[in-house]
Amino acid sequence: MLVFTRKRNEAIVIGDGIEVRVLRVGRDGVRLGVVAPANVAVHRREVYEQVRQENCAAAGSVSGGVQLARRLRESGKVADPDREDR
Repeated sequence: MLVFTRKRNEAIVIGDGIEVRVLRVGRDGVRLGVVAPANVAVHRREVYEQVRQENCAAAGSVSGGVQLARRLRESGKVADPDREDR
C-alpha cells in the first residue's frame, strides 16, 4: 500500500485524470473530493462491496432465468424466437 501525507487543499493524482483532494480534516474523519472521468466509477468501499455482491448474485441467477424462459416457451406463454412458423 502506498501511503501519502496530505494537508487540507493538497491532492494526489492517479493516472491521467483522477485527482483526490483533501477538503477538510476533522476529529472523526477526512472529507475528500474526487475528480474522475465520467467513465470511471467512484464509490465508497461499502457501496462498492454491496454492488459487487449484488452483481455476483445476479450473475449466478442467469441459469435460473434461462430455465424459466425455457419453461415459458414450452408452455406456449412466450413465443420461441427460433421457430420459423411465426
